[in-house]
Amino acid sequence: MTIRIDRDRLWATLMELKEIGAYDDEATGLRGVRRLALTDADAEARRRCVAWMVEAGLEVRVDRIGNVYATRPGRDRSLPCVLMGSHIDTVATGGAFDGTLGVLGGIEVMRTLDDAGIETLRDIEVGFFTEEEGVRFGTDMLGSAVTAGRIPLEHAHKLTDNDGKTVEEELIRIGFDGEAHERRPIPHAYIECHIEQGPILSTAGVTIGIVEGVQSISWQRLTLHGEAAHAGTTPIPARHDAGLVAASVVVEARRMCDSGEFGQLRATVGNFVVSDGQTNVIPHTATITIDLRNPNNTHMTAAESHLATYVHTLSTQHGVTATWERMAKTPVVPFDPAIQNLLASTADDLDLPYVRTMSGAGHDAQEIAALCPTAMVFVAGENGGISHTPREHSTPAACADGTDVLANAVLHLANQP
Repeated sequence: MTIRIDRDRLWATLMELKEIGAYDDEATGLRGVRRLALTDADAEARRRCVAWMVEAGLEVRVDRIGNVYATRPGRDRSLPCVLMGSHIDTVATGGAFDGTLGVLGGIEVMRTLDDAGIETLRDIEVGFFTEEEGVRFGTDMLGSAVTAGRIPLEHAHKLTDNDGKTVEEELIRIGFDGEAHERRPIPHAYIECHIEQGPILSTAGVTIGIVEGVQSISWQRLTLHGEAAHAGTTPIPARHDAGLVAASVVVEARRMCDSGEFGQLRATVGNFVVSDGQTNVIPHTATITIDLRNPNNTHMTAAESHLATYVHTLSTQHGVTATWERMAKTPVVPFDPAIQNLLASTADDLDLPYVRTMSGAGHDAQEIAALCPTAMVFVAGENGGISHTPREHSTPAACADGTDVLANAVLHLANQP
């Protein structure tokens, strides 16, 4: 049996949810989405998604880290469920599709099964995980990492934002400090549908990607302490310039990427803050965040080691002290070959051309892969697949194609004995 989702209904929910947290972006002149985790906008979006889940007749529960799950019962409730999911929080300059497609697509799968009067052997669940982006509390994939057991709940609850507010306080404030245990029952399988956030699918001229895994990700915060001094009277050799060292690290990170020495390394300094910056004062403190990505664990280890040595040498040379803080680190996560092959055969059945690809971005799927067979369906984006910007866009047809693949693969898994 082949099922097709209601394309107009899926698109309508995507367009409705994007208005929660919407803002006018001055840089692009476009309408963006700013829905950071556990803010009022996130709370409103959560309530809207829960309402859709309830309207679809699903059983909703919330766990102690704020992850939300909705269940469509199967005939044998003793069997592990088939799980779909993603996230609805965004970066500060987000779009309408990152994460959201996987959640709303999962709800649409449930509606489609109901419309067709289809029963399944196993329960099917759709969920969304807390603070996937890591923008507000500094740790990405937080909710899925807690449920998978990589991050203890107690540690997650104590994480703070820039205003000193903790995850636990904000969960309570918005009413999503649930009672269900954070270590969820192990699923039979997990599939996440997500926009690609890159150019591979659009370059190949296809709407579907079968994801083979997620590359290694390293987040670190580097704080450099020098000495403030007069910009005009302090000789160059006598300076302890924290800003100079920080800027040099930015340049070295790019050189490392261009060198080829560290494989397909991607490095980004996303935050660069000079404390109490003044035009005529040498910076005494600078803080930067360093995001490294690599599809090879050995190359990632070499890149981190090189950067640490470079910072040590340079800071010693300039009389500056360096302090590192690990924000996040995940190795390369390969996805389950059998689930990948099921997605590929499903795309073939639907006559949808596809490519196989690695993910350059992190996803909740990489955490859930520690629990059960896992894979992802990528959907092509427009504008070269650009994401984390109001320019992020996918077409109604591409979103529907990806959700059709999701629906039929999930239906197959849900009837496995």
